[in-house]
Amino acid sequence: MRHDPASAAIVIMLRSLKMYGMAQAVEDLVEQGSPAFGTATPILSQLLKAEVTEREV
Repeated sequence: MRHDPASAAIVIMLRSLKMYGMAQAVEDLVEQGSPAFGTATPILSQLLKAEVTEREV
């Protein structure tokens, strides 16, 4: 995976939530240089942070 801190953080969050398939898909999208994923990164990050918070309750 290319060195992209935001994408790496998303992969870490997905794995911590045991969403291994999605983590692999993110890695694949990063490798492909998907512009759509780059645009969606802030939203996806926000959603994952909310899910992590919800699961901690």
